[in-house]
Amino acid sequence: MDSFAEVESSNTTNNNNNNNIMSSSSSSTSSRYENQKRRDWNTFGQYLKNHRPPLSLSRCSGAHVLEFLRYLDQFGKTKIHTPICPFYGLPNPPAPCPCPLRQAWGSLDALIGRLRAAYEENGGKSEMNPFGTRAVRLYLREVRDLQSKARGVSYEKKKRKRPPSLQFSTVTPPSGSGGNNRSNITHGV
Repeated sequence: MDSFAEVESSNTTNNNNNNNIMSSSSSSTSSRYENQKRRDWNTFGQYLKNHRPPLSLSRCSGAHVLEFLRYLDQFGKTKIHTPICPFYGLPNPPAPCPCPLRQAWGSLDALIGRLRAAYEENGGKSEMNPFGTRAVRLYLREVRDLQSKARGVSYEKKKRKRPPSLQFSTVTPPSGSGGNNRSNITHGV
């Protein structure tokens, strides 16, 4: 049974046992990314089960993903200053303040990327992927901009360094020299 169907299933006891057996055998060979993606997928599945009323993955929309991201904010560890805070816009405030702790934009962006991949790997159709909706992309952009202003940190895209390519160019002699450029060379006389 694939994970998409497991999230859809209401028989949690069998699924949890199967997941534990599968995860313990595959965790030693999976990458950190794959393990984190599986944990994130299971967490989102648990969130859907605990949702009131319970929600099946096939009925999940971008709005539910946004609810999930806002729910996760309560577990955040990044201080985000409010506009009325005297430290608003300062990357390293000199004293404590009562501003809320939230999930950092980079963490949310990475989480959505993993969940988007997990959704499709587990049987979901890419055109129906709730993690790739416009609302989710706009929310992430809004969080990035707000946190950038509040913390005084710029979230500009890093420019990839391209490895220097070996390009061979032909050097053409200046016109009128007939290809012999010795007249321009000084011989230290």
